[in-house]
Amino acid sequence: MLQILAIAGGGAVGAVTRFLVSTGVYRLLGREFPWGTLAVNVLGSFVMGLLFMLLLERSLMAAELRAAILVGFLGSFTTFSTFSLETLTLVEQGEALRALLNVGISVLLCLVACWAGIIAARAL
Repeated sequence: MLQILAIAGGGAVGAVTRFLVSTGVYRLLGREFPWGTLAVNVLGSFVMGLLFMLLLERSLMAAELRAAILVGFLGSFTTFSTFSLETLTLVEQGEALRALLNVGISVLLCLVACWAGIIAARAL
C-alpha cells in the first residue's frame, strides 16, 4: 500500500511539473510545433536513463521512493498520449510533414536522451 501511495504522490508532482515545463517551452517557442511535449519527453527520457542506472542498478534508495520517482513522477511527466494526440492533430490539419517530423525527432531524441542518461550515470 505504501508503494501505491508513493506512486500516486510522484504522479501528482510529475503532472504539475509537466504542465509547468511544457507551458514554459510553449511561451518561449510558440505552438506551431509541439515543442513543449517534445521537451518534456526528451528531458524525461534522459532522467529515466540516468535514474534507472543510479536507483535500480546501484540500489541507492528504498523501493517505494524508486517507484514514486520512476513510475509516478516520470510516468506522469512524460507525455506519450499527448504526443500521439498532437501528432494526429497535425495530420488532420494537413501538416503531414510536421507530423512525421514530430515522430522522427521525438523518437530519435528520446532514445538518445535515455542513452545519454545511462552513460552519465555510469560515469558517476
